[in-house]
Amino acid sequence: MAGILSPIEGVTYPTAARAARSFASGAWVDSTVGDALRATAQRFPDRPAFISDERTITFRELDEKTERLAAALLDLGLETGDRAILQIGTNVESIIVLVACFKAGIVPVCSLPQHREVEIGQLAGQAGARGYFVQADFSAFDLAGFAAKMVDRTPSLAYLIVSRGAVPGTSDIETLVASTPLEAARQRLALVKLGSEDVLSFQLSGGTTGVPKIIPRFHAEYIGHSSACMNRYRMTSEGRFIYPLPIVHNAGQLYALLPPLVLGSTTVLMPKADVVRMLELIEAHRVTHALSIGPIAPQLLAYQDVGKHDLSSLQLFATMSRADALEAHLGVPCSNLYGITEGLLLGSPADEPVFVRHHTQGASGCPDDEIRLLDPDSETEVESGKMGELCFRGPSTLGGFFDNPEANATAFTSDGFYRTGDMVTRHVIDGKTYVTFEGRLRDNVNRGGEKIGCEEVEAFVCQHPSVVDAKLVAMPDETYGEKGCIFIVTRPGAEPLDVATLGAFLVGKGLAKFKCPERVEAIEEFPVTRVGKLDKPALKKRISDILTLEKPEVKS
Repeated sequence: MAGILSPIEGVTYPTAARAARSFASGAWVDSTVGDALRATAQRFPDRPAFISDERTITFRELDEKTERLAAALLDLGLETGDRAILQIGTNVESIIVLVACFKAGIVPVCSLPQHREVEIGQLAGQAGARGYFVQADFSAFDLAGFAAKMVDRTPSLAYLIVSRGAVPGTSDIETLVASTPLEAARQRLALVKLGSEDVLSFQLSGGTTGVPKIIPRFHAEYIGHSSACMNRYRMTSEGRFIYPLPIVHNAGQLYALLPPLVLGSTTVLMPKADVVRMLELIEAHRVTHALSIGPIAPQLLAYQDVGKHDLSSLQLFATMSRADALEAHLGVPCSNLYGITEGLLLGSPADEPVFVRHHTQGASGCPDDEIRLLDPDSETEVESGKMGELCFRGPSTLGGFFDNPEANATAFTSDGFYRTGDMVTRHVIDGKTYVTFEGRLRDNVNRGGEKIGCEEVEAFVCQHPSVVDAKLVAMPDETYGEKGCIFIVTRPGAEPLDVATLGAFLVGKGLAKFKCPERVEAIEEFPVTRVGKLDKPALKKRISDILTLEKPEVKS
């Protein structure tokens, strides 16, 4: 099983020595994801694998449907090693699409339904994607119509496959599954050349520019990465996890998709973040583990009827921050977490000390992960107690971005530690090392877990005829953590821009709506440092001060 059977040009594969070490330590698991599901379906055929408000699918049903769809995709003309853009939501059909791709060796390029011409055009071109999966009933936008236009204008895209509906002139997954007998599918898939060291998926890095950076993840590595995290959180095959966020994301696949396939646990899926429904589902399905990335924790904190819900089954609620406040509000153990698509997950289980759970992002579940705190401008480690740039190296650390030598030249230290651009402090408690997130070096806005590259947005804003120059900064937001505020120097005599007008212009240019600034501030000139460089911290302080002044006074 171990080995690279279907190599992809442009992928930096782990060295043979690194692979041998990772297999020997147990950090990698010598299996493909498809084989992991096949084994789990043998152990727990009738156990629910994924539950949604619409339907429940057992492991046997999931295994059989994905066998049939995987074979049908290969019969359609897609090949092992091909890449496919995914714009799908969080539902059972999306699970079927993802797992079928994994079984066929078709590499999902994990986009979002919110991405538009700019992002999809760049991703399809860079990845050389031949397939394109979209969700037909996505409520906010005609994804199928949009995808058809992108196929027409993108030379590499040859196959458009629709989920949750049928569109004339396209293939749909229900028809493909129905047209492929199970035995024939299994015979077809037995011919697929796929090893545990082959590429599983293409994930996306949250960067500072508009050019997507693609991160290859591998079967053995990704299974091991997810398993280590679940072990850290004390998740077992009897556990139940709830996930209301994009399933195609790195977090979605590691926390919500892979654990059922590998462990035999159950995941409750939600198509959107709705905290009241989330609490109802936790109670109804006796959920043991929940997770908040983005706006969920603030919305839960604002919800005053938590006492109406029975949360006694919940062993842990993990969140990006504010675990202390969330634990006091929910009455269940909560802990902070940290995750980065480049290959590091940090967290804490319910039995860790309170300080660890509430005031650090925890530690890795993989003993082989190495962490250093470096001076951002050098490879010198910072002194104990000082803030430093989080750098890591381990079994799941990416070896290099896909087909991107320029990014790879600056992403790593000379001895292979990935530089995150995130500033942390270190705590040693009972001989264990934990880190606390303090802020970012990189120029982006983290809007509810979605990274928005400031340079990309600034370049689009500057295309507006009224704009001389523009700078985007993160402003604090109680729900999303951060939103984007654009400071604009307008041309003499031009009308000031407002959020709606600027947003319509940017969407018209093909920028995803979630990247559009949510506040516009006019400014005569940008502040600069003593050496004449743009002073973005000053802009961040300026909008923070403005927001503070705008807050209504709370009367005692």
